[in-house]
Amino acid sequence: MTTLTNSPATQQATSVQALRNVRVLSLALNLPGPAALLRCAQMGAHCTKLEPVASDDSASADPMSWYSPQAYAALHPGLRVLQAQLKTDAGQATLHAELAQSDVLITSFRPSALAKLGLDWPLLQARYPRLSLVRIVGACGARADEAGHDLTYLAEAGLLPGTELPPTLYADMGGSLMASEAVLQALLARAQDGRGVCIEVGLAQAAQWLALPHAWGLTQRDSDIGGAHAGYRVYPCADGRVAVAALEPHFAARLCLASGLADASGDAAVLRDPATQAAIAAFLRQQSRAQLDALAADKDIPLFTLA
Repeated sequence: MTTLTNSPATQQATSVQALRNVRVLSLALNLPGPAALLRCAQMGAHCTKLEPVASDDSASADPMSWYSPQAYAALHPGLRVLQAQLKTDAGQATLHAELAQSDVLITSFRPSALAKLGLDWPLLQARYPRLSLVRIVGACGARADEAGHDLTYLAEAGLLPGTELPPTLYADMGGSLMASEAVLQALLARAQDGRGVCIEVGLAQAAQWLALPHAWGLTQRDSDIGGAHAGYRVYPCADGRVAVAALEPHFAARLCLASGLADASGDAAVLRDPATQAAIAAFLRQQSRAQLDALAADKDIPLFTLA
């Protein structure tokens, strides 16, 4: 067994340490599990990550440590990281020594792999009645052993409108938030009867949760926040782009007034008029990012300029 020490990094301040004195053990590699563990640490939990033994001289056997060292470092500030080969007797001894003093176990293996490691839920519950299991999988239920990745879950949820890759890993990060929420749920459930629970978190379900506004029609092209409202769009400006979110009538009125429109009422019907959209677009195209930043501050208009 090897103990790894990670260099300190800036952590998000959490005013309420809801998980103080709670011990969370994670076997999860890559992104969703470590991100969930980091959230638990930010809430005050004592967090330990158990990784496989590295096969070379690298500091970590987590694939993220070599394909994105920056991300790995950001996910593990000050966490206690151990290495053990779980398929050996020594590794199992290390694992169970940690389980015996843990409140919650986070995994990201497929259920079939967990069973091979002796970590299926009935066995865990019988041996550690107060321990809870948060099991991160690709998709919940009968599909939990299916292969998949963030991109396939976003595609299934209808969040890939074209051939461009998404700018971030929505399913993975959404799943990590669901997993940290599941840790809180598990502790609340145990407080009722003293027994741990098993909660399955599906990355496909996380993507579907994020996709709900689209499914409801809120972001369709003919909706106000899908581009039909002139106050809620991304426009070119003189030296970049500007994301305008002047949706409410009082914000829209200020945008119309700044753009020199005759009707500055902020009425939604006016903002949906193509002539209004053209006039606002023409005004913004002439403004520099600095001018628009100053306008936002002076007139209290929600916008953000981009290179």
